[in-house]
Formats: sequence, structure tokens, C-alpha cells
Amino acid sequence: MKLLYQTHSPFARKVLVFAHEAGLAEAIEVVHHETSPTQRNAEVFAQNPLGKVPVLLRPGSSPLFDSDVICLYLDGLAARSLYPIGVERRLGALRLQALAQGLAEAGIAYRWETARRPEGLRYPPLAAGYAEKLKTAYDWLEVHGDYDAPIHIGHVALATTLEWLDFRGLPPFRPARPKLAAWFDAFAERPSMRSTPLAGDTVD
Repeated sequence: MKLLYQTHSPFARKVLVFAHEAGLAEAIEVVHHETSPTQRNAEVFAQNPLGKVPVLLRPGSSPLFDSDVICLYLDGLAARSLYPIGVERRLGALRLQALAQGLAEAGIAYRWETARRPEGLRYPPLAAGYAEKLKTAYDWLEVHGDYDAPIHIGHVALATTLEWLDFRGLPPFRPARPKLAAWFDAFAERPSMRSTPLAGDTVD
């Protein structure tokens, strides 16, 4: 399998960390691609009509795109599932994954309004609104993070998103959320995280 990847994408990294945790990393060739809404990458568009990574190329089968879809597919190949058994536990893990995805999307939007968009086109009230989403999500996670459960898809999504937010210097979750910070610091030491460092910048 080949994973179309970007070293500074929280979504692509989520898939790669998941692959490591699922024991499948050696079965995947990682191919870096720069993508941006303002720079068309023809190779990525040929596999994903949205032109975004990650994309998983499977021999003899159609490409898979979107990190949620790819992780679910990889889980089916793994010896041990990272999706909890039982309706409520699984829903809790998926809810945490959804919140992590929303955090990443809010962080990307915040960067557009504070750094990436030309200064004269930025809208500060919109940036403040995205910052509020980050803050309230951090507060929720401090209380409802499911930190004592065995590792699952929600944890992978959350850890990779939090590290990306820190990597980009976005509004921080520490020091006001010590439980969240302690959990993240421990997760960041896992081999899956240390083997997949974030690097590079967006090319617009």
C-alpha cells in the first residue's frame, strides 16, 4: 500500500500514527506530497477529487481518502482493533475523534485569518470565533477526555491534533488544563508519535 502524505498535515499524520499503533506501518510506503487550496497537486487530485491528503492507494482496489475512512480500513487489517467493543465505548471513541477533527479544522481556519490570508483580507472577529472554539474544546477535554481507557482511535486523533496545534503556535491548551497536558505529554512519548514527527510549512 502507498500513503499519499504531507509531513505537516494533522490528518495525514493521524493515519500514519494509527498504522504504527495497529502494527501495519511496515506494510505502507509513505509518499510525501505538498498540497494547498491555492496550489493544485495533479497527482493527488488524480486519486482524490478534493485534492487533499491523506490518500491510501491499495493494489487492485480503489483509492481511499479521508483519515477516518483510511483508519477504519486499516483497523480491519490489524490483529487488534483500536475501535472499542460496545456501543457506548465505541461512540465515546468516535466522539473524541470527531472533536479532534473539529479542533484541527478550527485551527486551520484560525491560521487563515491570522497568518496565511493576506493581511488586508483577514477578519479578526472570525479569528476570535475560531479561537473560542479551541478554548471551549480544550475545556471540555480537560473533563471528558477518556484518558484512562485503553488506547483507541479517539486518542490517536486527539494526540496528533494537539501536537499539530502546538507545532503551528496556535492558542495553547496548557497550562490551564493540566490533566489534558499530562495525558498528551505521555502519549507524545509513544514510538508511533516519535517515529512520525511534524515538519515543514504550507506552500501557498
